[in-house]
Amino acid sequence: MQHLSRLFNRTSWLLGRCNQDGTRLQLRSTSDHPEGKQPKFGLLFDIDGVLLRGRTPLPAAKEAFRKLVNPQGQPRVPFVFVTNAANCLQRVKAEQLSCALEVPIGKEQVIMAHTPLFTFHDYHEKHVLISGQGPVLEIAQNRGFRRSITIEMLREAFPLLDSVDRSRRATTQPAFNHDIPQIEGVCVSAACGPADITNMEYGRVEVRRPFHSQAVILFGEPVRWETNLQLIIDVLLTNGTLDCTFRTAPYPHIPVLACNMDLLWLAEAETPRFGHGTFMVCLETLYEKISGHHLKYEALLGKPSPITYECAEDAVWKQAQEQNWSHPITTLYAIGDNPMTDIYGANLYNRILEKKYQKGAKARIHAKIATSQGVSTEVTQEEDHENREASPVFQCGATSCKSILVCTGVYSPHEQDAAAAGQLADGFHGHRDFAMDPALVEPTHIVPDVNGAVDLIFELENFSAK
Repeated sequence: MQHLSRLFNRTSWLLGRCNQDGTRLQLRSTSDHPEGKQPKFGLLFDIDGVLLRGRTPLPAAKEAFRKLVNPQGQPRVPFVFVTNAANCLQRVKAEQLSCALEVPIGKEQVIMAHTPLFTFHDYHEKHVLISGQGPVLEIAQNRGFRRSITIEMLREAFPLLDSVDRSRRATTQPAFNHDIPQIEGVCVSAACGPADITNMEYGRVEVRRPFHSQAVILFGEPVRWETNLQLIIDVLLTNGTLDCTFRTAPYPHIPVLACNMDLLWLAEAETPRFGHGTFMVCLETLYEKISGHHLKYEALLGKPSPITYECAEDAVWKQAQEQNWSHPITTLYAIGDNPMTDIYGANLYNRILEKKYQKGAKARIHAKIATSQGVSTEVTQEEDHENREASPVFQCGATSCKSILVCTGVYSPHEQDAAAAGQLADGFHGHRDFAMDPALVEPTHIVPDVNGAVDLIFELENFSAK
């Protein structure tokens, strides 16, 4: 998961948040709020189980947002929505939330599971296979991917590979569909030669045989699990060359990037439903059973991955800038209903922020000592990635992320303790690549609903919405 190192590659936008000497940038306020009422905190809202049940807004949600938005539709505090949904564009999700909550919400306030993919530039000009549901080609293009192919497109090109549903089973292999692109990625060399690309229009990338896939992106749970599982595993076992046979599964396999690790989520039903994390368990289990190898991910995105909280913090800061609030945002409050996703992710990000802040404090002390002794600190600031994290430039973001658990979704107040909510009776419900740590599923606060969460935050911050 080498791409998780992107978590700390924030220099470009953090420089815009600091003065040249590394001190916090103070913006000249033109807001209607007096200086004393400007927020120093930002809110990260989960959606399902916190604000909505399916498409129906929870009563506490509308009440909460009447406190967060003034009568003119302007935010009183910066807030964003952090969801593991990945089946639509950010713009569409923002429109849905605006309608449900009856407040204006911009697409830049919505962080979805696929949002961090815009940072994966190595793949944007490569061909990738995408799995999920909804307008996945449009979503992929919106995230920067110019050459994508869906599972359904792949199935149409190789119908003999999908044989579970007898009503759809083909008996003969049709002529090769030249609209199906070669899927190029990085990390694995092309065993069957380069593609002959003749048309680069959206959804119309042409290649010649032989077909060769080199990267897979999992957006979210698909509709036909058996088809997606079969074809993704075929791609992994053949090193992407579906029209070739294999005797020994290649390892390491081609890169796999996955969005949304939720095992369960709460919609209109009274009990939690399967999420994309369940599909991933099936894929991991089948691949290991067949190949004898562990399925590896190039990156895991969405909560509880830190890179998702990184994007959310950036969105909070930009919103504060747009409002010309003068105080830096030093505290984030993450409000969610799932201990293994929302609470774990917020607490994990809090650890990272604390570590970063401690490194920055040490760096400032060392810089002062070096300056007093006439020693240059340039090497300390720039010589390697770890030292750049410790640089005062990196001290301009939030210093803490507090987790608040609500009782209107996956979490049940009848659990004996918060750790049990993440582990339940039969075992650990988080993704296998995130170790079970009881401290990470322990929320900072537990409240009945999202309105109670907003009231609590205002009290803790001594902030009034009036």
